[in-house]
Amino acid sequence: MDLEARSLQPNVKAVLLAKLREYKSDLNNLKSEHKRLASANSNQAARDDLLESGMADAMSVSANQRGRLMMSTERLNESSDRIKESRRTMLETKELGVSILQDLHQQRQSLLHANDTNK
Repeated sequence: MDLEARSLQPNVKAVLLAKLREYKSDLNNLKSEHKRLASANSNQAARDDLLESGMADAMSVSANQRGRLMMSTERLNESSDRIKESRRTMLETKELGVSILQDLHQQRQSLLHANDTNK
């Protein structure tokens, strides 16, 4: 197109060459915008890939944390059960001790009373 415009008469030639330069400039602008958009799309695709792999990592970490949490909860429940059982045993032992002390007190009173009657 450039060669054809140069071969025309000078008054038409100047106008056509100016339009041709304008069209070339527009074409270069469109090419650079296309490259920028294509680069943005490839960056977006790379970003999406990273996010997907990150989500997979996060999901495995989440599953791992969930498993550890469940194990911790189970251990906590077992410890709570042991504490309840220990408390029950302690209360039984306390009741038994109180009963023994009452029996000893009664026996002491009986012995003291018997000692007083023998004198």
